[in-house]
Amino acid sequence: MKEVRAASPAPSIAQPGEADIDPRVYERRWITLGVLCMSLLIIVMDNTILNVAIPSLITELGATNSQVQWIIDSYVLVFAGLLLTTGSLSDRFGRKGALQLGIVLFALGSAAAAMSTSANELIFTRAFMGIGGALIMPATLSILINVFRDPVERGRAIAIWAGFSGLGVAIGPIVGGFLLEHFSWSSVFWVNLPIGAAALLLGAFLVPTSRDPSHGRVDPLGAVLSFVGLASLLFGIIEGPSEGWTDPLVVGAFLVAIVTLSAFLAWELHTTHPMLDLTVFKNPRFSAGSGTITIVFFAMFGSMLLMTQYWQLVHGYSPLEAGVRLLPYAATMMVVAPMSARFVERLGTKPVVLTGLGFVITGLLLLSTIASDSPYPVVIGFFMVMAAGMGMTMAPATEAVMGSLPRAKAGVGSAINDTTRQVGGALGVAVIGTIVTSVYSARIVDLAGVFGLTPPQVAQAESSLGAAQGLAVSLGDQADAFAAAAGDGFVDAMSIGLRVGALAVAGAFMIAWRFLPSHAHQAEFDVIDLPDEPSIDPTLDAQPAPVVGD
Repeated sequence: MKEVRAASPAPSIAQPGEADIDPRVYERRWITLGVLCMSLLIIVMDNTILNVAIPSLITELGATNSQVQWIIDSYVLVFAGLLLTTGSLSDRFGRKGALQLGIVLFALGSAAAAMSTSANELIFTRAFMGIGGALIMPATLSILINVFRDPVERGRAIAIWAGFSGLGVAIGPIVGGFLLEHFSWSSVFWVNLPIGAAALLLGAFLVPTSRDPSHGRVDPLGAVLSFVGLASLLFGIIEGPSEGWTDPLVVGAFLVAIVTLSAFLAWELHTTHPMLDLTVFKNPRFSAGSGTITIVFFAMFGSMLLMTQYWQLVHGYSPLEAGVRLLPYAATMMVVAPMSARFVERLGTKPVVLTGLGFVITGLLLLSTIASDSPYPVVIGFFMVMAAGMGMTMAPATEAVMGSLPRAKAGVGSAINDTTRQVGGALGVAVIGTIVTSVYSARIVDLAGVFGLTPPQVAQAESSLGAAQGLAVSLGDQADAFAAAAGDGFVDAMSIGLRVGALAVAGAFMIAWRFLPSHAHQAEFDVIDLPDEPSIDPTLDAQPAPVVGD
């Protein structure tokens, strides 16, 4: 009798790309996404939860202003400097292993940070935590790309991933404020351990192993050059506002960054086994998406810096009260980000991204009109407009970056995506912060003659709004008037900073309008000459259909 080959059930109901993935992996893909979001939440929340503990660190560890800055920035330098290297290594040696190793290192660093007895110890342990963060962040997105093969589902999954990223930014201050009201400053680090343990245990069973099947050689020179170049760049950006942009140390950092990053690019074009294939930037979908993300994070980090001070110093909210009042912002992003994927399916990437950027610009301009006594509902309403724009922009732009690369290179693609976020955010804090500081300082100088301030008092008031409010206590009958005038001066400076952010996002709007394709099929994938092979571990791949004879 004629031999009949039984039909494989999976392909008959499969979505695009499902046929080359283990059915078990495919069936639990949404549960896997939950584990990845939990892993992501640890490092995103940690970045903001620490901010509310700064007063406690100054009091209990005797940290100076410089040490406080480096407690925060040592993590950022190591994290951002290692992203390209860890993304490349995870592609080569396994993304699940990179994720789990990162969680372990992050948890160990958190425990060491919680037990620190000096500010310098905390700076070192925070830098160690950066190693874990650099392993976790790109691994979550690259695993997502390899689990979700259907472009439509991938877009929805990335939208949820982006929503959790926004949630972590918002709930960090809430969790931190609650912990500090009931426990010591070390609790903001201890809280990472139970979350990390849950993510590690669930990931061991629910996250599949995947890697780049080409197994290219390691690029140690590229790794060293990328780390030195990115770390030097961020060092200059971080130190510029406080030390001055013409300070020899800052200028030297930028020179080192220019030389090493130029050498990195030259080496990657020369070597036969590059850590970063630079041909990816020929794809307009990839480049426009990366540029958009960089500028959006520029505006988001800069505006969050200003609004945090506005809530606490101008309106007088405690850290917990300020955090709770950010919940509508977080809720808006959590709702809109997943919806953005549906909008992209109907309208295309470009219209959704442009609409989102329009909302961000509108939100920033509306926020730039607020006054010292603006009621909370008005201010949070403007903030929610910006949050809606962020939610509509970040997920489609991220999908544009990741969807333009073969799955085998998801680790490096995710690392580039994360690096642009970090550099954009650092630039936003530095540039917008410097502009606001400069304008605020000029306002204080104008007030000096009115209130009869001495040069030392002017210098104190110029350093920050909090310092000006502390000085006001010593001014007797003029205390309330000076505190109010200093607050108005800060709000005026904040308005200018927010308009600068809006101008930057307008630049992102022009980039997206000019270069971002409306649909994925418009991006010329063949520009990137990279193999697109199945990257789920062969031990997990689906078995071929059996042959049935009679």
